[in-house]
This record gives sequence, C-alpha cells and structure tokens, in this order.
Amino acid sequence: MATIPRLKERYNDEVRAELKEKFGYDNVMEVPRLAKLAINKGVGEAAENQKVLDDAVEEIRKVTGQQPEITRAKKSISNFGLRKGMPVGVRVTLRDARMYEFLDRLITLALPNIRDFQGVPDRSFDGHGNYTLGIREQTIFPEIDMDNVDRISGMDITFVTTAENDEEAYALLKGLGMPFVRRGEEEAA
Repeated sequence: MATIPRLKERYNDEVRAELKEKFGYDNVMEVPRLAKLAINKGVGEAAENQKVLDDAVEEIRKVTGQQPEITRAKKSISNFGLRKGMPVGVRVTLRDARMYEFLDRLITLALPNIRDFQGVPDRSFDGHGNYTLGIREQTIFPEIDMDNVDRISGMDITFVTTAENDEEAYALLKGLGMPFVRRGEEEAA
C-alpha cells in the first residue's frame, strides 16, 4: 500500500473540515481542493543553444520527479528571431501524490531558501480560484546542485483549484500552509 502524502492527509483531516465550516457548504464534495500544479519554464535562448533547453528539462525533471514536455512556438515572430515550431520552454503538470509531495517540498524547503523571504504575495489570483507564483531562481530547490548551474532562471507555478472564487482558493492554500503576506504587510516589514 502506498503512503499518503503528508499534505493530502492534512487536507483530508483538517483543512476540508475548516473550509466546510467557514464557507457553509452542505456537502463535503463542494469543498474546494487542489486539482493540479502546472509548472512552466520559459527558455527563450533555446533556439540558439540546445544546451539551455536540455538544462531546463533536467532541472524541471529533478525538481518535480516527472519528465517535462517541451513547448514550441505557435507562430513565427521575426523581431524575436522565432519561427513556428521552435522550442521556447518546458512544462509539467503534477496531480495527486506527486502534486502534494512537490507542494510540501516547495513550502517547507524551497521557499524558505529565498533570500530575505517574508512570504508570497496574495495578489496573484486570477478571479477563478487559481494562483500563480513566480520563482526567480531555480536554485532554491534542494534538488538543484549549485555547482552544475550555468545560468540562473526562474519558473512559474500555477495552483489550479476547484474553488469558485479567490477567497475560497486563498483559504484552501493558506490551510495547506502557503506562507501568504497580505497586501500592505510586506511594505511595513
């Protein structure tokens, strides 16, 4: 029998009940949950240098434990020297156990490694209950060896929830341990 990830147990045992009570849901199936994590890394230099793309694929694979997909340009843009079909990034979608394991490592290990970390902003919600977090350096993850990094680059992590609105999604992610900083608090700190 496979072990249940720590954050999934926390959601099932504590967070779901808190959200049901807070928002007055009648049915436990109405309670918002985390559906998936979409991790995306843009690699604009991949057209000139294949090694940059290979490094991005390897870094995302190490961090997520899953083989990423190479994203390609949908149309040509001459100003950027971009032709349709050229590789422009890598992405991976995490669900179920891998999603909870990655989120647990992100919250407990990676985010505290950010220099002068005060918390993540609470204003990156999209109005439909999804949250996007931009990370500037891939080196915050313990799986990345600093000695093997040629260039510092970031990635976007999108938290897709079943929440109807941003307030429910905020309460869900906060309950799972996301270290949010309310607007105004970060300026005071």
